[in-house]
Amino acid sequence: MEEIIAREGLGNLKDYQTAYREFNWSSMDKDFDWSRGGSYNVAAEAVDRHGRGELKNKVALHSFKASGEVRSLTFKELSRLSSEFAGGLLKLGVSKGDRVFVYLDRTSELFIALIGITKMGGIAGPLFSALGPEAVRDRVADGGPAAIVTSPYLYHRTQSVLAGLPHPPKFIILGDNSGLGGTISFEDVLKEGDQSFEAVDMDPSDPYIIHYTSGSTGKPKGVLLPHRAMLQQLLGVRYVADLGQDDVYWCTADPGWVTGTSVGIFGPWYVGATIISFEGRFDARTWYSIIEKFKVNVWFTAPTALRMLMKAGDAMVKDFDLSSLRHICSAGEPLNPHVVRWGVEVLHRRIHDNWWQTETGAPCIANYPSENIKPGSMGRPVPGIVAAVVDDQGREVPVGKEGFLALRPGWPSMMIGIWGNITRYREYFYVPGWYVTGDQAFKDKDGYIWFLGRADDVIKTSGERLGPFEVESALIEHPSVAESAVVGKPDELRGEIVKAFIVLRPGNEPSEGLKEEITNFVRVRLAYYAYPREIEFVETLPKTRSGKIMRRILKAKEGGSDVGDTSMLDD
Repeated sequence: MEEIIAREGLGNLKDYQTAYREFNWSSMDKDFDWSRGGSYNVAAEAVDRHGRGELKNKVALHSFKASGEVRSLTFKELSRLSSEFAGGLLKLGVSKGDRVFVYLDRTSELFIALIGITKMGGIAGPLFSALGPEAVRDRVADGGPAAIVTSPYLYHRTQSVLAGLPHPPKFIILGDNSGLGGTISFEDVLKEGDQSFEAVDMDPSDPYIIHYTSGSTGKPKGVLLPHRAMLQQLLGVRYVADLGQDDVYWCTADPGWVTGTSVGIFGPWYVGATIISFEGRFDARTWYSIIEKFKVNVWFTAPTALRMLMKAGDAMVKDFDLSSLRHICSAGEPLNPHVVRWGVEVLHRRIHDNWWQTETGAPCIANYPSENIKPGSMGRPVPGIVAAVVDDQGREVPVGKEGFLALRPGWPSMMIGIWGNITRYREYFYVPGWYVTGDQAFKDKDGYIWFLGRADDVIKTSGERLGPFEVESALIEHPSVAESAVVGKPDELRGEIVKAFIVLRPGNEPSEGLKEEITNFVRVRLAYYAYPREIEFVETLPKTRSGKIMRRILKAKEGGSDVGDTSMLDD
């Protein structure tokens, strides 16, 4: 019998079927000031209209530093500071259309800078502060920013590799820049600006942000998202995150990742919600305490973080008051069924998986409060999105059959290009009439879409095709397993065998006996060819800082091939 977790309430999307059937993107126009003559600009809609309206004295941001200090900014204060920063950039010689990279820890100034850059018509380029010197150099050499906003320690980290660039950017330093010749202090940029600066009117197709994503080969690529993405970002926070104006919202994603900006900054501010930012690294007790301290209503996080909370133990949850928490979302990689069940049993909340990519700019497929959840499924397309499972000719495959997950092009937040690489951009549309995501999936009779794996992660063993997600989900149901990653290992007889890399829960020790126990545990749950024929216990799995497991690195090491770009690996 198919597993279903029944809906828990209606939320903002009260009738999915009707909304999906009748939705038109033009119906969103009335939610924005530009439809009444205001500037067409994501910064104007996210901050400025609130800064001069009824919400001007409402807290827009609680910035929680690793030290424990909290800086809170109202929409009025954020509007003023970002206007000063925008005007200061113009005084520095930065022009509309220029790229300005922000290479900072998650401080309040990161948010001020991102809003200020987009306000003056620039293209913001948020970079993970964990990136190393060569990774930063690759992005700077590719994107050619006019300026980089950074801190003294990050400036020192990258100065040697950036100094040799033919057109070095200006450096804006947050903190003491004495002794850093040729740099400008963040405070001086603010002083040079004008708090009455108004957002520049942009074309809907003008880019406002460039997000760099890693590839399996070559250098990272710069994905450009347009100002019109605001339509789908608003829809995403309204229907997927189920956000409203009165909510306190915590998205744990770093702004270096698209989730951290599209539904982490801009989307929630369109509806006037208060957002939480945390500068520190993951710690289970700290994370639970943040929900309790700020009375978080909606929490958007990643499957890896949820699995790490599971690893910390169920008893810990009882030490905290999580009664404010109404809705939980997860994105970044597939959410294992076991984690969904844990959410219900331990957090007493459903966890709503949703699917999208940097290139799609906003949620495209999701589970909703008003709908049943099928654990392991990414859900159904958001209103306005046409999603299908197709073959390599673009023909939709029958229900239950594996194929390529594809979207009909033209949704508002769809990327408008890859910086400096039109050929790479066109490759996404090689199947006529479709944007091909690179994911393998199938659709069930109710229209729910199920992820099988990245096309290049699919394991071909004994003549069968197998997605790693199914095996990984079975593995973490074993009580000794905290995390798992599965890849295909070359094998002369079977083509490939299933190899599992496993992180054990605390209190468990690696042994041949445990390997055999785990193998048998999975063998009786999956198809005859799907169990791992080889298990390796590891301390950690290679992940991006956003928490996504980088299976291709494990696979490359097993096959003796190039691991590709590793700049987004967590340090």
